Amino acid sequence: MYIGRRGLTDSAGRRLLLDWRSPAAEPFFGATHANPMGLASRRRYRWTRGRISDYWDEVFTPDGFVGHAVALDDQSAFIASLGSARSTRMRDVLSTIQADQDAIIRAGSAGALVVDGGPGTGKTVVALHRTAYLLYSDPRLGQRRGGVLFVGPHQPYLAYVSDVLPSLGEEDAQTCTLRDLVPEGATAGVDTDAEVARLKSSADLVAAIDAAVRFYEEPPGTPMTITTDDAEIRLSPDDWADAFQAPGPGTPHNEARAEIWEELLTILIDRYDGDEPDDLLRAALLRNRELRTAFHSAWPLLDAADLVSDLWSVPAYLRRCAPWLSPEQVRTLQRDDPRAWTMSDLPLLDAARQRLGAPARSAGAHRSDLAEAVQREHLARVVDELLAAHSYDDGEGLLTMLRQPDLRDVLADQPVGPEADSDLLAGPFAHIVVDEAQELTDAQWQMLLARCPSRSFTIVGDRAQARHGFTESWQERLERVGLDRITLAALTINYRTPEEVMAEAAPVIRAALPDANVPTSIRGTGLPVVRGSTADLGSILDAWLDAHADGIACVIGDPTFAPTPRVRSLSPEQVKGLEFDLVVLVDPEAFGIGIEGAVDRYVAMTRATQQLVILTTP
Repeated sequence: MYIGRRGLTDSAGRRLLLDWRSPAAEPFFGATHANPMGLASRRRYRWTRGRISDYWDEVFTPDGFVGHAVALDDQSAFIASLGSARSTRMRDVLSTIQADQDAIIRAGSAGALVVDGGPGTGKTVVALHRTAYLLYSDPRLGQRRGGVLFVGPHQPYLAYVSDVLPSLGEEDAQTCTLRDLVPEGATAGVDTDAEVARLKSSADLVAAIDAAVRFYEEPPGTPMTITTDDAEIRLSPDDWADAFQAPGPGTPHNEARAEIWEELLTILIDRYDGDEPDDLLRAALLRNRELRTAFHSAWPLLDAADLVSDLWSVPAYLRRCAPWLSPEQVRTLQRDDPRAWTMSDLPLLDAARQRLGAPARSAGAHRSDLAEAVQREHLARVVDELLAAHSYDDGEGLLTMLRQPDLRDVLADQPVGPEADSDLLAGPFAHIVVDEAQELTDAQWQMLLARCPSRSFTIVGDRAQARHGFTESWQERLERVGLDRITLAALTINYRTPEEVMAEAAPVIRAALPDANVPTSIRGTGLPVVRGSTADLGSILDAWLDAHADGIACVIGDPTFAPTPRVRSLSPEQVKGLEFDLVVLVDPEAFGIGIEGAVDRYVAMTRATQQLVILTTP
């Protein structure tokens, strides 16, 4: 039997290649000498520029020697592949998937599977191959059933792995970073204030978005009379409340407007006792400026960015939506430019869009004199209600801004218009794969949970590589954010990083995290870690390029170094999930102190597949 990336038959229907994901192909990847799974022998091919350049036979039974001239060490093909030169793209590793990796790749999709492993254990390889496997094997995960979303840590990572899924037979899986889930993510910065970032990392603050929207969903408390050509029709507070109940549970705020409007018209038409036919009365009500103004004020069209920016510029609004925050914390979260978005804002912006839905795509959703007047009228009511509800003086100046007329003008002077159509990342998805998951905050997890109602996840990460620390267990972290049915799988063998490099890297992380799960390297290169001066950077790279016709190097920690086609220049944060033949660290002690600095140094050092060079400024 021959295993391929895709199944193939000839014109007569004879099977030429088995798809690697089929049950019949499983023994090729899962067989071990302890459990050969019925195999007599296994052959692995090595390809170079479209040609078979070598092959290795692994024999499981005495009968397997028949027809074989040699029987090399069962790891030869794998070890040879580990030492080959890297490129700017990750390649699939079908021919060398190990049994422990294959068991994870083929595990079921129910619940949350955590793949925990240190650097070089093949976590990313497993995540990508598992994505392709699940799309092929699980009928519940096909595109018509929701599909699979693959979430990586940053764009350089996605560029690196972009060829793997297509090479494995899957073209349709969606890949993204957390930034890509929200339009504002493209330009979002980083919160420099650690306390602000901590407060925004809470799932509770994300949940406060619901209260922020419900503030705009309270029915009017006073009656009004609608005047038509031949009658006056009264709308009571109870009528408004009934209309507000018309949308079904879970209907997004903006999308509920149409149902509420129809219910209001129905109430008015049913209450009318004149002679005008219903269709003419309906037309008259649709043209009634007073009614439309009251409706827009009672249930306004809301924009997600406006909603979140109000939290960071109107203290009393934030206090109302998140009453557990102290006055000091409320003040800390306020900022001069409420739309200066950061990564910490993205979960709140995403939650706001989920809760609000798409604005109505009608003429009424566009900016107009009427819409502007309605918005200003509604804002005045909102401000008055907030002032009435917080008439006390808390000594923190939280209400001062609300009393300023110019702030009311600024808040009201926001564009009213439809948002872009929902994109392919809006979900829901049947399964989500998350790589470098140890970095996600509780708030960021809410972005993914909202896109996967089935709670079917593959979660890949290493607690020792969490830049902000990860002192709890995976079970504790994931249960807190809202996941259940959690299964843990561990990878402990480092297939990528040479022994010489790991001997230097292990003490770096264990000095900060004594219980770090440092994996065991299975190979050496004979190349010691080189230490030198930053003045030697150019000569070191030139010598390496002259000696190696293939392969990729990376300079980490020197933002002034200009990259070339074969030498990358990245920060410690940008190299997670990547690997290079040569890694040159520039002043690693400048990466930072504490857990964050130790993790950055550890991650950067373990990107090397051949040699590590550490340079310091004299």
